[in-house]
Amino acid sequence: MHQKKDPQLRSDAQRNRERILEVALVELTRSADAPLSAIAKKACVGQGTFYRNFPNREALVLEVYRYEVQQVADTACQLLQTRAPDQALREWMSRLAQYAMAKAGLADAMRKATSTSGTLAGVGHGPVSSAVELLLKANEEAGTIRPGLTPDDFLLAIAGLWQIDPHGDWQTRSARLLDLVMDGMRAGAPR
Repeated sequence: MHQKKDPQLRSDAQRNRERILEVALVELTRSADAPLSAIAKKACVGQGTFYRNFPNREALVLEVYRYEVQQVADTACQLLQTRAPDQALREWMSRLAQYAMAKAGLADAMRKATSTSGTLAGVGHGPVSSAVELLLKANEEAGTIRPGLTPDDFLLAIAGLWQIDPHGDWQTRSARLLDLVMDGMRAGAPR
């Protein structure tokens, strides 16, 4: 006789996975070297369940980072629905800076967990690049930025964000940098 799979089991497994990611985000943001055993314990899952979901540190860190980057990227569309394109772009830049500073521990964990060069950029590049493309297109159509800017241009221009010390006066420094970038993008705008 054919036995149906228990849907409860799948939803329990999904909840376990989400709980692991939630705990991992907090713990890895606090300390790049948070032990996996401590994350599993705080998530109230056994070692077997933990390693079934995330066979190693790199798999866990990449998934946490991917989820967080997607959250930041998703705000671009939300901002464009409620603000003028140039205001949406500038506010999104501030949110990106805030994310970068708040998640400094997670970024350290990413650097430590990824042994191959380029993995860190590769994980976040897709969603962030799509968000930037959306914002730049809306601004170009509104005439608020110079035409022809690409997501790569933008990401190179804001690369200084990753040099700012998250333990110093990052708000002032990042706001100044992002204002300069915004001024540069406005130069040559048709409007």
